Amino acid sequence: MVGGKMTKADLIDSVASKADLPKQKAEEIVNGVFDDIVAALKNGDKVNISGFGTFSVSQRKARTGRNPKTGEAIQIASSRAAKFKAGKTLKDSLS
Repeated sequence: MVGGKMTKADLIDSVASKADLPKQKAEEIVNGVFDDIVAALKNGDKVNISGFGTFSVSQRKARTGRNPKTGEAIQIASSRAAKFKAGKTLKDSLS
């Protein structure tokens, strides 16, 4: 997929084909993996997939921002955000 994008449906089709599984079973597997990653992140855990990368949660501090339309100062609440750091194997494969 050079220059395109892979969707969740494409990923499910690929897993079904590579593992010779019915599409419904592949969808359950893909959804299960995503659900487990999300659950770990919600729990504050890191998810390290060897050779691929690490998913983690970062805490963004509360800060003062500006409304781009009016220039008025606004308070932006603290929040949590998901982060992904590519592993060495993944980085090297993209070079």
